Amino acid sequence: MVADPSPTARLAVTCRIADKAWQAGSTVLIQHDDAAELGRLDALLWTVGNEHSFIPHEIGSAVPELSGTPVILNTGAGPTAAVDVLINLTAQIPTQPELATRIIEIIDADPARRAAGRVRFKAYRDRGFALATHDL
Repeated sequence: MVADPSPTARLAVTCRIADKAWQAGSTVLIQHDDAAELGRLDALLWTVGNEHSFIPHEIGSAVPELSGTPVILNTGAGPTAAVDVLINLTAQIPTQPELATRIIEIIDADPARRAAGRVRFKAYRDRGFALATHDL
């Protein structure tokens, strides 16, 4: 959980996680249901790290392994093929979450996002997913 309720904090954490996963050789799918905020995340991913680095990514509907780009930003319903890391920024559980080796939910202090996160946590637990929480 991220203590800061601002969308910028949540997006910054998303960038750090995507960068770490990409650097480790993982494919990453970032799901978001807000196209405008996904655009802000797109801009942040171009400037992560120092002025000479960025996270290679694209906005699209393909799965990273199929597109050749390690990080895909998407407003769809979830993965359609296997992906190493799924970062879910939507209010719903992704369709076919079992296609992701690892699912990361970034929950901040915003009351609506926290409530939706609790519902998703329960849904993942009810489906038998192994769960872990981390406070940031």
